[in-house]
This record gives sequence, C-alpha cells and structure tokens, in this order.
Amino acid sequence: MNSTLKDRLLHDWLTKHQGLLLKIVRTFSFTPHDREDLFQEIVFQLWRSAERYNSETAAETTWIYRVGLNTAISWSRKEKTRQKQRNELSHIAPLLNSSSEPSDPRLEWLYEQIGLLNNIDRSLTLMMLDGFSYQEIADTLGVSVNNVGVKLNRIKKHLSQRASEIENEV
Repeated sequence: MNSTLKDRLLHDWLTKHQGLLLKIVRTFSFTPHDREDLFQEIVFQLWRSAERYNSETAAETTWIYRVGLNTAISWSRKEKTRQKQRNELSHIAPLLNSSSEPSDPRLEWLYEQIGLLNNIDRSLTLMMLDGFSYQEIADTLGVSVNNVGVKLNRIKKHLSQRASEIENEV
C-alpha cells in the first residue's frame, strides 16, 4: 500500500472514529499533554498498521479499537515508568484538565473510576460502554468470551458498589 493510500485511509478512519479514539485517550491518560501524546501515538500506530487491515477478517471499528487499545496499554506501561522518575504535580492537576469538554459530574466520576481499573478492565469497560458484543470484545483483546462476561460482571458490581458508597456518604 503506498503512502498516499495509507494517508487517505487514516484520514477516513480519523474522521469516522474520532469519538472512539478520544474515549480511549481519555480513559488511559489524565492530563491534556498526555492526551495529546497518546492520541498522536495511536494515530501513528493506525497509520503503520493500515496495510495489515483486512476488512474480511475484522470490522473497521474492531480493528481501530484493537490498535487503539493495544497502543494505549503499551503507552500506559511506559508512562508509569516515566512517572516514577519525575514528581507528580497533583496540586495543579485541576488546571491541566481540558475545559473544552462539557462538565457532567457523573461522567467525570465514571471516567475517574474507569481510570482506577487495570488496563484490561479499562479496555473491557470502554468497549462495553460503546456497545460492542462480548465476542467482539474478546476478539479485540484476545481473551475468551466467558472471561469477558466474568470480568464485566465484576466491574459492573464494583462500580455499583462504589456509587452506592458515595451516595450513602452524601
């Protein structure tokens, strides 16, 4: 596949699936700078993998999720290593959050809770919230359908318990 064709395919993917990519980025990164870095890395990996995409073996959305989530998981591992080597600026974190996104406290809480999950559970949750079937999630993440079901039930139970705890505190 020549570079021009890859560029067109990437542009088409970014146009159609920008929301999906932004959800992945938001789930795996927590500052505007990190979101920008991760988004660029995902776009680069999509471009690199474009010639391996086969519409007969995977739906376009599933392929993009697979590349995006695998890139995010890898980036997240590397980022944890980098964060250990520098000081956290948590006291200014609220200033770093993007103000361009609508602020819904429930949505912010959900992203925060999803962010506390391990990488695989984050990926499962994000795909479930986007309406993917257990089979599609299993194919994308390379786990069994049964494992997807068990993990998602545990995640749902955990999030429900956290919501109840918070509701009882208020």
